Amino acid sequence: MADLRNREANAALALRFTILNASRSGEVLGARWPEIDRCSQVWTVPAERMKAGREHRVPLSAGALGALDEAERLRGPGDYIFPGQRWGRPLCDAALHTILRRMKVGTATVHGFRSSFRDWAGECTSVPREIAEAALAHVVGDETERAYRRGDALEKRRKLMEEWAGFLAGRQAAGPVAPLHWAAGGKKTGGANSEDLL
Repeated sequence: MADLRNREANAALALRFTILNASRSGEVLGARWPEIDRCSQVWTVPAERMKAGREHRVPLSAGALGALDEAERLRGPGDYIFPGQRWGRPLCDAALHTILRRMKVGTATVHGFRSSFRDWAGECTSVPREIAEAALAHVVGDETERAYRRGDALEKRRKLMEEWAGFLAGRQAAGPVAPLHWAAGGKKTGGANSEDLL
């Protein structure tokens, strides 16, 4: 993320925004300025760009809003937040993969950052599974359960996405952190929760 912040390419900015929101690349590359509500700090992705075919509201963290500020400074004609080289067309998916190749980050993929988010949410936070899944716009539960759950837990997801942005920026979660020490024989010693810090 630090490397991406230092790159001025539009593709690097789009990739940052994708990672910060744990979004699919198609959702981001097709994003248009009218979908952004600065007052409520929400990006509304229309149903036609969502895999599940349902509108998805994304709470924008301070980091995501910062990326949008940069995109606005580079803004040209048209509505696309991340425009491509051809007028009236968005940036192409290959541009995000090209940035990763240039950064030499091994076998990382754009979609893999969604998986990284889910692992982080499950292992490093105490948010319920449904909130993490809702952040990824996954359909959870059977038809009956979904019929009774009409909300999208936006404010709970907002807190989660702020934590994720903090994690990506290298900020530690609040609370005591037990130092890890290596004992003879290669075994870890440390605080009671040292195993959870790996």
